[in-house]
Amino acid sequence: MNDGLTGRIERVAPLVRRVLAPNPSPFTFTGTQTYIVGEGEVAVIDPGPAIQTHVEGILAALAGERIASILCTHTHRDHSPASRSLQALTGAPIVGCAPLDIADEGPRADDSFDPDYRPDRVLADRDTVSGAGWTLEAVATPGHTSNHLCFALREARALFSGDHVMGWSTTVVAPPDGDMTAYMESLARLQRRDDRIYYPAHGPAIDDPEAHLARLVAHRRGRERQILAALGRGEGRIPVMVEQMYGDVDPRLHPAAQRSVLAHLIDLEGRSEVRRQGDVWMLA
Repeated sequence: MNDGLTGRIERVAPLVRRVLAPNPSPFTFTGTQTYIVGEGEVAVIDPGPAIQTHVEGILAALAGERIASILCTHTHRDHSPASRSLQALTGAPIVGCAPLDIADEGPRADDSFDPDYRPDRVLADRDTVSGAGWTLEAVATPGHTSNHLCFALREARALFSGDHVMGWSTTVVAPPDGDMTAYMESLARLQRRDDRIYYPAHGPAIDDPEAHLARLVAHRRGRERQILAALGRGEGRIPVMVEQMYGDVDPRLHPAAQRSVLAHLIDLEGRSEVRRQGDVWMLA
């Protein structure tokens, strides 16, 4: 499942290298992809989980170079924990998303939050970090998490899309922190940009961003129609809806799917299309 690239440095563009963390799973695909931007003076994006061999792999890839910044798109445990080890070994500042410590013990289809993340600098939308020959601009993309950022590499019209847009699957939007309304607005924001390529944290690079975003929006609108149709048939309980809509999915994943359906329902409720009575949902 790790395609043999775990721990190896891979050149994916003149200014971009990639190191794959050894954390493959049904939810991380081949693992978390850490990106290195620049030459000589570099930025490290999404240093990954707290796995010492991965940190050692990053440092080995950067022998003779200096890490100017360690950037995190968001604070799930497969993205930000290694920032601390990397900082301890290099002294580089941790910058990027805001800290987020949320007690969320529900069934997830992604990793839990990193409560120990402490950035030296929080980037707001459009803030920049730069080094020799590169500039990274923060692009606020809440939805997957409330603190999610993408990073645009201006010199290459490239976007490091974290988990907001992945190359192998749709992202998880799980309440209470995941927000479908914000997620859809963030997709629309990316549709207004002119990025040439996306480098996601999981899965292959996306060289057709416009078409890929259109597919993601269509998928979510299709799921929304399924939910509204179920409510129209009087099927107002989330577990029943999930059994019908996710019949081809491993039942062990159904609890996480229920949270995705809940995210859609909360979005629809905010648009006054549905309402709830206890744990039963119905058309408004």
